[in-house]
Amino acid sequence: MGGFQGVTISGVKHTCVGKLAYFIVRSLLNPCTSSLVPMADAEPMLVPAPGGEKRACPALEEVDHSTKRPRVQKDEKNGGPSHKLPQDEGEEPEGEETEPLEEDGEGEGLGSGEAFAEMMKHGLTELDVGILKFVSEHQGFSGILKERYSDFVVHEINKEGKTVLLDDLSVPEEAEEAPVEQPESQVFTEEQKQQLEQLQLFKNKEGDVSIEVADDTKEKRTLVHKAVKTLYPGLETKTEEREGKKFIVAYHAAGQKALAAPRKHSWPKSRGAFCHFVLYKENRDTMEAINVLSKFLRMRPNVFSYMGTKDKRAITVQEIAVLKITAERLSHLNKCLNNFKLGNFCYKKHPLKLGELQGNHFTVVIRNITGTEEQVQQAMSSLRETGFINYYGMQRFGTTAVPTHQVGKAILQDNWKEVIDLILKPRPGAEKGYLVKCREEWAQSQDPEAALQKLPVKRCVEGQLLRGLSMYGKKNIITAFAMIPRNNRLMYIHSYQSFMWNTMVSRRIEAFGLKAVEGDLVLRGGTAFVLSAAEAETHSIQDVVMPLPGFDVIYPTHHVGKGYREMLSADNLDIDNMRHRVRDYSLAGAYRRILIKPSDVSWEVINYEDPRVSLVHTDVEKLEDQPPPVFNKEGKYRALRMEFSLPPSTYATMAIREVLKMDTSIKNQTQLNTTWLN
Repeated sequence: MGGFQGVTISGVKHTCVGKLAYFIVRSLLNPCTSSLVPMADAEPMLVPAPGGEKRACPALEEVDHSTKRPRVQKDEKNGGPSHKLPQDEGEEPEGEETEPLEEDGEGEGLGSGEAFAEMMKHGLTELDVGILKFVSEHQGFSGILKERYSDFVVHEINKEGKTVLLDDLSVPEEAEEAPVEQPESQVFTEEQKQQLEQLQLFKNKEGDVSIEVADDTKEKRTLVHKAVKTLYPGLETKTEEREGKKFIVAYHAAGQKALAAPRKHSWPKSRGAFCHFVLYKENRDTMEAINVLSKFLRMRPNVFSYMGTKDKRAITVQEIAVLKITAERLSHLNKCLNNFKLGNFCYKKHPLKLGELQGNHFTVVIRNITGTEEQVQQAMSSLRETGFINYYGMQRFGTTAVPTHQVGKAILQDNWKEVIDLILKPRPGAEKGYLVKCREEWAQSQDPEAALQKLPVKRCVEGQLLRGLSMYGKKNIITAFAMIPRNNRLMYIHSYQSFMWNTMVSRRIEAFGLKAVEGDLVLRGGTAFVLSAAEAETHSIQDVVMPLPGFDVIYPTHHVGKGYREMLSADNLDIDNMRHRVRDYSLAGAYRRILIKPSDVSWEVINYEDPRVSLVHTDVEKLEDQPPPVFNKEGKYRALRMEFSLPPSTYATMAIREVLKMDTSIKNQTQLNTTWLN
């Protein structure tokens, strides 16, 4: 597997390995568990560099593959069907909402470069998960992906095929609520305004602000109630009497034990029940953004809907819908939220659904590239004309000594003791201190309650599993395991399917190259058919699909197809009986295209002088009439700025891998950087 290049990092010549290692692990590992990496924190990153970033807007994982018949979506723009499976960089196309796992502060045991390097000795490389082949002939070169989060920009492509942009912050006329009858300056004193603002910004979360109503009339009290709620979204009010005086008490709804139920307001019948808006976010994942919005609006998160979840370490733009919240209330949030902007408001009669979008448009900056103009031209031309192998990326398999697909295999084998052991046993490498103690306690005592006491964070995978074992006992492991959110449980078996698919596709490319052959599968109207020798002459590799194993798929009839049976048999699984006694873990299977050819591909090589300067003109910067970045032709650094669009269920990291011909695993990147820094 040739072509791998060394990686250099600009601006960190004297930075210790420890800081770099800590930055990488905080970006790519979920702090709650090192065996399961939710999408929220598992965005594609090759070589991050330390350091913060200030922008114009200051500052889960896998989704269910249905166990019903495999669903296939026709991708008109790219000339072929693509089944709907989760995508790390852009979205989660189908299934239930993944329950976010709890996070805490900075981890123990991850600050040491030696400790991190030791952990990565036991991590995965692309070879370990079946990612073996390239389709292009060009020579690879090195570069830095996501040195800054603004180097990775994602715009959703909606179901009409239009790229979602944030380009209008105005409120539609029909969205305006009745104005407060008195200007703000006449309702509150300057001191009260400051107190209310502090309360709204969570700086006094459990406190309140009391406003005496000297002119005690119902009209005056109503005016104060309205002014607080309109001018300070997220605050709730109540009236109290103290020593014969009336006070309006403002408090933050998110600081209560339960979120306060919103008051019912009249909603015009002519207005659609859902307010759709564009959410621009920086360095935040979608579920985190939804949780913040719901707290400020005093709503449950389930009133929001969206077509896909987006990266954390990136700038992303996507459409969101919320039930019966006015555009004016949403617009007020722009005054008090960091890292977010809301705009392009409109009312519609329907919510959004996961998987409705057509894909995502990516703007990616790879900094400090070593490739010549000719190498870059060859690499990008190949990406545009041939595409890349549609592998499942490294994010699918976790980052530690216990890959997620091994847990998935144990589930499918009905080997529940092994499942528990893989998740809870001590493992080589660095982890948070409390996780290490928890695993040690479990290994010594096998007592779930004692091990659970070692965890300050209970809603991580280990904590949920131990809680289940405490409640139901070690003889009811299946029930105990079900305490983990469903989509997080399904992630394990989908990881196993992904491992199988990657491995078999590498064999298929090795055996037959980039042409359709007799025995390959193609889709016609969502149904798979085997190609005859004559039919293979009329089809291209772009038409060929490979199955994820399951009870409702067929397999290629050539020798590579037979490899599925051999590989499953080696894992003590029966290809003819992929139904599990627990219905959730029965695999129907699905079909996935071998090759993906991006659309709207463009690129340029740019020179720049200051590594701290953004090289992308964002939607917010355009709205604020900020000038686009100016490139210095004499700059000492070179970057490749590329744009491309991908359909759902594809990994942008795999497209970038094809351009650079570089192993995208954290293990490989850590080894390269440790060597360079030493």
